[in-house]
Amino acid sequence: MFAKILIANRGEIACRIIRTNRRLGIASVAVFSDADARALHVDMADEARHVGAAPANESYLLTERILQAALDSGAEAIHPGYGFLAENAEFATACAQAGLVFIGPPVAAIKAMGSKSVAKQIMSAAGVPLVPGYHEEDQSVERLRLAAESIGYPLLIKASAGGGGKGMRVVRQTDEFVEALEGAKREASSAFGNDHVLLEKYLERPRHIEIQVFADNQGNVIHLFERDCSIQRRHQKVIEEAPAPGLDEHLRSLMGAAAVDAAKAIGYVGAGTVEFLLDTDGCFYFMEMNTRLQVEHPVTEMVTGQDMVEWQLRVAAGESLPLSQENLSINGHAIEVRVYAEDPVRDFLPSIGLLRHLRQPQESANVRVDSGVRQGDEISLYYDPMIAKLIVWDHDRPRALRRLTQALKEFQIVGVKSNVSFLASLAAHPSFVDAALNTGFIESHHAGLFPEATPVSDQFLALACLDVLLRRTAEAKITAASAPDSFSPWHCTNGWRLNSDNHHDLVFLDGPERICVTVHYRMGGYLLELPGGTMRASGSVDVDGDLCADLDGLRLRATVVRHDLEMNIIVNGRNHALVVEGSALHAAEQEGGGGCLTAPMPGKIVAVMVVAGEKVEAGAPLVVLEAMKMEHTIKAPADGTVVSLPFVVGDMVNEGVELLSFETVETG
Repeated sequence: MFAKILIANRGEIACRIIRTNRRLGIASVAVFSDADARALHVDMADEARHVGAAPANESYLLTERILQAALDSGAEAIHPGYGFLAENAEFATACAQAGLVFIGPPVAAIKAMGSKSVAKQIMSAAGVPLVPGYHEEDQSVERLRLAAESIGYPLLIKASAGGGGKGMRVVRQTDEFVEALEGAKREASSAFGNDHVLLEKYLERPRHIEIQVFADNQGNVIHLFERDCSIQRRHQKVIEEAPAPGLDEHLRSLMGAAAVDAAKAIGYVGAGTVEFLLDTDGCFYFMEMNTRLQVEHPVTEMVTGQDMVEWQLRVAAGESLPLSQENLSINGHAIEVRVYAEDPVRDFLPSIGLLRHLRQPQESANVRVDSGVRQGDEISLYYDPMIAKLIVWDHDRPRALRRLTQALKEFQIVGVKSNVSFLASLAAHPSFVDAALNTGFIESHHAGLFPEATPVSDQFLALACLDVLLRRTAEAKITAASAPDSFSPWHCTNGWRLNSDNHHDLVFLDGPERICVTVHYRMGGYLLELPGGTMRASGSVDVDGDLCADLDGLRLRATVVRHDLEMNIIVNGRNHALVVEGSALHAAEQEGGGGCLTAPMPGKIVAVMVVAGEKVEAGAPLVVLEAMKMEHTIKAPADGTVVSLPFVVGDMVNEGVELLSFETVETG
């Protein structure tokens, strides 16, 4: 076994690898960019080495710097994690040339599966079923258009060299094809340095089932059963679970055997995942093979009791697989959700900023949290905005779902938008509970998963009032203790007035809504005049800083996070933000009003489709913004004329910056 390993990655996967290394007595070497100098994976490692500036292509993707860091540290091997250099055949080759073990598959296997077109040709020869499509080398627009007509619509354009939903477009009719093709190629080139695409028949409501495979250098190839990854947004996984609900033993055996055949066909070694689409008629089709550890590997670990990273290390060190197929079995049910800094109601746009407050569920035999950030860390525009992976396990799916629901209630995030409430809505949706899963689930159930925003409730207003009042009381006690006359009535916070009723008005801003609450001081608490009526309230702050409240006899525990006069009230997973009136921080969000269209997030201008003075129709694409390797097209809100364009391709812009000014056509 290795004595020291360099981890050529960051975030939660680097932390997760370090934990296994530590358990096995292996020293870990971390690498970090300027942006990650104080990151969790840096602190956890035995040593850490700087490799460059914040952008990944100036640090984590620089082969020479990664290799030099490994050699300087005395590491014997490099674990690439996933993403970055994990499926880079040139990097794996360079490791071998430098005398370092690449903890991954052989270079030939990476190359074979690195091109989706080549992969499908190999799988076809091996007898693995394929979705009808076009996988050839001719990438001319005309050849691709003819192939699309032959396949039929709807169809899927996919980047041949990548994954994660990047460079992927669904096309439903002929007149959408060229624009979708150009966008997919542009995004693929940016993300993978290769704009080669393939075309496939688009299956409307398939399930996404993937098989975890493992192989060693002694010729042993096995599978560790399946994961269902059907719940996706923008072709990226949101929820993964193992085993796949409703998959019978016969189909499990067929898919497992096909995955093993796929791995054998390319002489595979190490951890890999063979991904299939399972149609409603029970037929399954090879989609791609990921030649690395998957983000969702923890659900397989939870139901098999095995450590996939340990298996990777043992195989890379020349050992045989720890277990044979006959020794593996499925125990219970596991579900993983990906907690992201993103705004689901704004099409899952990444949310950038400081994690002012982060509280994660308590880990146990049933609950696991894989995270690479801490409270006080910054979610940067340079990297994937994942905050954590939450994994739960129990003896069956209904009980695992209850574990998930409770754990999501315990997740608290303030400072950036997050998808926690959205995940809770997914987990509670009747169709998800019934395991009616398919890759179009989120779109099909959009209305139930994205409810309209509701005004703040009296309950949350009462908690906000209690927090303000208790803070004032605590501050007054500190002031009184240092005053010459600590018993003066002027230090009281109980509403004492000379010749006046003992009350106080608190004013909050709930978005644009101004709400006034009148507080009457009563023995042992308060009487609150709220929009929905009166409520008696009392409370205290516990040792953890949480608010313990009694609202008309209802006992509640809430977390209130304050930043200046902005406050987030969190109760049982629900989070409502308010502003105490007077905050200079409050401003109504602008959505491109006033004759301009603004950037919805920080990013880079990658395409400008119009010029100043050009007349356009509603919905016409104007500017394409790239952030975190995903493209966001800014479209005309109405018929009109482009007045000015202050930015050009290649410019970096901040959120809220005016991308172009626009004059709409006035209608009578």
